[in-house]
Amino acid sequence: MKNLKKHKGKLYLSSASAALLAAAVTPVVSVSADHIFPDVSDDHMYHDVINDLHEAGVVNGYDDGTFSSADPVTRAQAAMMMASMLDLDTSETESSFSDVHEGAWYAGAVNALHEAGYIDGVGKGMFAPKKEMSRAEFAELIVDAYDMERKEIEHPFEDLEKGSWYESAVETLYANGLISGLSETEFGPDHKIKRGDFAWLLATTDYKFGDKLPKPEEENFELSIMHTNDTHGHLDDIAKRVTAVEEVREEKPEALLLDAGDVFSGTLYFNEFKGQADLEFMNMMDYDMMTFGNHEFDLGSSPEGHQALADFVTKAEFPFVSSNVNFKDDENMDGLYKKYVSKLPSDGMAYNSIIKKVDGEEVGFFGLTTEETADISSPEAITFDEYIESAEDRVEALEQLGVDKIVALTHIGYDDNPDYDNDKLLAEVDGIDVIVGGHSHTALDEPTEVTTDENGDPKDPTVIVQAGQYGGDLGTLDVEFDEDGVVVGYAGELIDVSDKEADPEAAEILEGYSSQVEEVRNEESGGVAAEAFPNPRTGDGGTVSVRNSETALGNLISDGMLDKAKEFNPDTIAAFQNSGGIRTSIDEGPITIGEILTVMPFGNTLATMELTGAEVKEALEHSVSNAPEESGGFLQVSGLNFTYDSSLDAGERVQSVTVNKDGEWVTLADDETYVIATNAFTAKGGDGYDVFADAYDEGRVTDLGQSDWEVFRDYVAEQGTVTPVTEERIVDEAGE
Repeated sequence: MKNLKKHKGKLYLSSASAALLAAAVTPVVSVSADHIFPDVSDDHMYHDVINDLHEAGVVNGYDDGTFSSADPVTRAQAAMMMASMLDLDTSETESSFSDVHEGAWYAGAVNALHEAGYIDGVGKGMFAPKKEMSRAEFAELIVDAYDMERKEIEHPFEDLEKGSWYESAVETLYANGLISGLSETEFGPDHKIKRGDFAWLLATTDYKFGDKLPKPEEENFELSIMHTNDTHGHLDDIAKRVTAVEEVREEKPEALLLDAGDVFSGTLYFNEFKGQADLEFMNMMDYDMMTFGNHEFDLGSSPEGHQALADFVTKAEFPFVSSNVNFKDDENMDGLYKKYVSKLPSDGMAYNSIIKKVDGEEVGFFGLTTEETADISSPEAITFDEYIESAEDRVEALEQLGVDKIVALTHIGYDDNPDYDNDKLLAEVDGIDVIVGGHSHTALDEPTEVTTDENGDPKDPTVIVQAGQYGGDLGTLDVEFDEDGVVVGYAGELIDVSDKEADPEAAEILEGYSSQVEEVRNEESGGVAAEAFPNPRTGDGGTVSVRNSETALGNLISDGMLDKAKEFNPDTIAAFQNSGGIRTSIDEGPITIGEILTVMPFGNTLATMELTGAEVKEALEHSVSNAPEESGGFLQVSGLNFTYDSSLDAGERVQSVTVNKDGEWVTLADDETYVIATNAFTAKGGDGYDVFADAYDEGRVTDLGQSDWEVFRDYVAEQGTVTPVTEERIVDEAGE
């Protein structure tokens, strides 16, 4: 553990997110525990701050000895408290108001404040001392009295009149972390300020901008986080994850639980329940927040569009944070997204950024989804902004609100393709303290620390964590911050969920889902695998991957696509299957529907494209542009063979291409038109196939409406017994 000390933090004025309504207030730690007012008991939320102000000679009670914190504050009372807090000379003043009579208990305070330019009357030479003060009036008084620099800042309050006399004051207090609203979007400028609220905000402001009250000593703050990512519908061990979460919370009750995206797609649980099964357990575990992964957008091209995603969001008992995703043009998601920073986020909604109070301290969160989603998923009208610019914008916005502890919840990959985005590059942005990541399925046994910016110059530390894939590990992180919000210590580990006992309640709930999944899983397609069809990845320890090489399973799938496409268009000559759409292997023996749906979980449909030979070659160049590194866009092929040289520059690698025309292999002609089958995702330009996107835009793509998994099911059933085989359809001459 790197300098991570165990401590019990105290709540100080500097750590509270001020609120002008009782339910959202965290008081100052008292310098005096004396019991002063009978109605302000030791457990009263204003006890400490009222005692401090009374000891400083700023506030007093009524004649009956009570303070009455829920009573409205009159303008006269406000004047007395403010004049005392500012140490104004109230002995020799002249009244400017006809209703402030000499000798009145408040006269000196009112006159001194007016002479100092801090307070005005209500018109016609009147001050109205008995009039109750509004929240807007108090905001203006506080900002003027403490000579705060006026700020313009984004805020959620819909009831602030644009250009009003109080708008600037409210924005300034909000920017300094001194106020929140009556609700998420309502400030309530005309509502009356209560005595307790008045006292609390007066003390908080003085701590930050004045010198009347003693400043408490600061202690380091510890933030504890549990995190998951890329669970992809893997629920078989979910009851054990529930236990793991409960055990961490027993030790650290304030620990947050975050998910970095890609709950969608990957198993029969998703195919059958579209995320709702996962969500029931996430709600059960009391997740605090989630960001969106690229696979959350997989169903955008389906007839229902992003309805499953909208249902997932609305039924979540936690908020989502998303800072570089634009939902405004999607009819299902538009109404579920708020562009502002939220201090009071609602469950079942997504926000640009969130400020969450943890053990009395404000922690800021923003979320990022990889821009690559536009190529590797089906977001349709949903678009994605550049991640570094979005991050810098969010850091600035949160810091303007007084937040100095900032967490990025990201789905961009730990060390993913730098041409798009990754966490290691994001960590170079100054102001981000913690990155909880996903997308690359990276299991970081220990957190990674980044202490230099993009120029190699020193910066405050940023800690990166990621918890692998499929919910197999629960990530934990403890971070220690100093009084300036700088990371001074951290410790993290991955907890192996499989070692835990299943939570009985969660196990019972899972049985309801797993029994339905098992029925589908065991249904036989009619096809039989003579041997297992592997789906290798370089992460398995070898150099051959479905994403950089021809595979027997890729051949079988693309053969089925070509066979089905010929039924609709006999001129179809070849088929392409993007390797990112092949998710797992097939075991030896009867091929079940469950296996097929797990191999091809995305519900894509079969399509045909009319392409010139030159366009086909351009597509093949893109397919191998990253080889021998993995790429989800690497094409498995049928009816076409080609060679390439991975040692050459991308775009100049393809050496020869032949197609099977009427049973004879002939060289691909650049100027001849061919009909090629693929899935609709790829045909629309998925995985970066701009050449296909152009054909789609020009009306040269026909969606045949046949589900990819059904096409595969029918093909293996027709074949009966299938045997794994590779036929040098794709050959890397550099590899030779």
